[in-house]
Amino acid sequence: MVVIGVSGMPGAGKGVVSRVAESMGFQVIRMGDVIRDEARKRGEEPGVTAVRLREEYGEYVVAEKCVERIQKAKSERFLIEGIRSPHEVEIFRENFPGFRVISVFSTRKTRFKRLKKRRREDDSSSYSEFIERDERELGFGIGNVIATSDYMIVNEGPIWKIKKQAKKILRKLCEEGR
Repeated sequence: MVVIGVSGMPGAGKGVVSRVAESMGFQVIRMGDVIRDEARKRGEEPGVTAVRLREEYGEYVVAEKCVERIQKAKSERFLIEGIRSPHEVEIFRENFPGFRVISVFSTRKTRFKRLKKRRREDDSSSYSEFIERDERELGFGIGNVIATSDYMIVNEGPIWKIKKQAKKILRKLCEEGR
């Protein structure tokens, strides 16, 4: 089994990497979906739920829910999108030998432009909300995940470049995982 994680700040390009992985036969598990599903149940904003879940159940809660989803699934290749903390990396490494992390990096200016264009329900509409969300993400430890990732993709250019880099890394990790 090959299990790979993707990390990066909001709007960096994690979703592009996930779509490339899906085209290569990976099942994608989105950590943000776990948060959004729980937020809907609670009638809260996803950012509030992300903090409260961790306060209520510990730093490992979202990763543990993803591990459960992977264990129930019938696939040999998984990509976990949206790793936020070293605690989550730890859980995935304990459960999946050979687990690797790919981080995607883009500047704040680039990411804010993308989020305004994307308009997902939990995307920031103002720059101050965007900065507030960045600070919350950094508080979870995402900076440490990015800094210690196994692979880094800088996503400041055209979309074909990130797709090409992602495909190359994913192929390499599949070869290693055999």
